[in-house]
Amino acid sequence: MSFSKTVAFHTLGCKLNYAETSTLSRMLEKEGFGKKAFDEIADVYVINTCSVTDNADKECRQLVRRIQRRSPESLVVITGCYAQLKPEEIAGIEGVDLVLGAAEKFNIASHLRELSKGDSTKISSCDIGDVNGFNSSYSVNDRTRTFLKVQDGCDYSCSFCTIPMARGRSRSDSIANVVHNANELAAGGVKEIVLTGVNLGDFGLNGIADEKSGKRKEHFFDLVQQLDEVEGIERFRISSIEPNLLSNDIIDFVAGSKKFMPHFHIPLQSGNNRILGQMRRRYRRELYAERVEKIKAVMPHCCIGADVIVGFPGESDEDFKDTFDFLHAMDVSYLHVFTYSERDDTAALNITPVVPVQLRHTRNKTLRNLSYMKMQYFTSLHSGSARPVLFESVSKNDMMEGYTDNYIRITAPYKKEMVNTITSWVI
Repeated sequence: MSFSKTVAFHTLGCKLNYAETSTLSRMLEKEGFGKKAFDEIADVYVINTCSVTDNADKECRQLVRRIQRRSPESLVVITGCYAQLKPEEIAGIEGVDLVLGAAEKFNIASHLRELSKGDSTKISSCDIGDVNGFNSSYSVNDRTRTFLKVQDGCDYSCSFCTIPMARGRSRSDSIANVVHNANELAAGGVKEIVLTGVNLGDFGLNGIADEKSGKRKEHFFDLVQQLDEVEGIERFRISSIEPNLLSNDIIDFVAGSKKFMPHFHIPLQSGNNRILGQMRRRYRRELYAERVEKIKAVMPHCCIGADVIVGFPGESDEDFKDTFDFLHAMDVSYLHVFTYSERDDTAALNITPVVPVQLRHTRNKTLRNLSYMKMQYFTSLHSGSARPVLFESVSKNDMMEGYTDNYIRITAPYKKEMVNTITSWVI
């Protein structure tokens, strides 16, 4: 195909996907593709999918149908987790021209050279066990915060999760290359980097090689120490880290760092130990409570977020009350609440009894209300105090947004001179 073509991207799912989409977009721009917004007419549409919930699968189908109505002659490429897990299913969607699995998404340019509309749908995928490479990625757009991928894959086997099947074994970038990317981003004017990965705390693991040797050369703690020395980047955030991998060394380092923000996102998933066992999580709620207590002891102003899954198979009313009461008493600032949805080939499918879908939604609403109240309370604790805010460039109705160091969202009248600057702001 001619390379005076245009391409539009759409991303479903996590920060990691956004980092990868941004990298794919830059790769195709270097190949001569013009960039288009997804709601514009483009020659090629690329959908980077998630498959954590049923909604992500359904949304992918809806997007393909929308493209078919708007621009039926355009090429449609599907990549990401859904593409790795169910390539044949995606290939059966009318309008899809190319399905790229985990090992092939970063070879998208070479695939597009050989693709023509009207050909039978091409699938380029492999067994996830054969995926062992790492591709650096980071997002660059009009946000002042950049998502930098430093780790991929997961060696855990949580009973509800398809991520290991979609992304493969845990593997990481090298510290040297992460620092190189951070320096490159600093040179481009980026002020804040959010470190992303599937299981960040496992940074330094590199699949089969480390399994055979029984050790790794680098650790996440080594990474944060070296990033703290990068000139030009004023803020780092840790996107999410498992409680069993969040060491006292990391917490103490963040507490003393000028660049790593007082903000942790620590997945909990359930506040009931029996359910945690059924989920095959690698900790119990007592450890989670210890991590939160440690953080607050050295950083009372720290913002702590938690992931929670409601409606997991076997979760009784008493189990859910355990989770609610645990979170209500815990000094966390906000919750990301997920409604459990059945995923093919996961062990959770064999756990009974199944929680009715309507009850799952009711529990979700209950925890989202709790999250709202917790964030309101956390914000109120800082009312009247001045904290540093990094303002972003997006203007909405002549207003701009930014986040304090401890992740309180601030809205202010738009002022161009405040964009991408850190400003002391009275909450």
